[in-house]
Amino acid sequence: MIAPARGPGVPARALNGVLEVAVGRLGVPVPATWILAVPGRRTGRVHTTPVCLLTLDDGRRYLVAPRGVTGWVRNLRAAGRGELRRGRRVGHFTAREVAGEERVEALVEYLGRFGRLTRRFFDVPPGAGPDAVRRVAGRHPVFRIA
Repeated sequence: MIAPARGPGVPARALNGVLEVAVGRLGVPVPATWILAVPGRRTGRVHTTPVCLLTLDDGRRYLVAPRGVTGWVRNLRAAGRGELRRGRRVGHFTAREVAGEERVEALVEYLGRFGRLTRRFFDVPPGAGPDAVRRVAGRHPVFRIA
């Protein structure tokens, strides 16, 4: 398990910077990758970070925090709104944190789609089912966005 206070290391911060330029400014269509922009809970200054947007077949959209409660999670909880950016495309949304079976369902789907990128942050084996994910679901905030 990753320590809650630990943020991305130097290589991850460098990759985040590259993604913010490529996806956020240039609009390079990296599949399911968007730049999340959320106002800071104390300063109001907009903070950005790359995220994988989970879109289910029925149209529901989720943001999952693989690293746990990070800055963007605390800011999104406080603001309840944000933007997803890709080049000139900007989508405004409202967010509500989900719990229970909806969270487990979203996490199982997220790991199925993005596990190769983020599995190291989850304490579950590859191909984990709902029971294994339910064990760690409380450590990974999930937001439904509309």
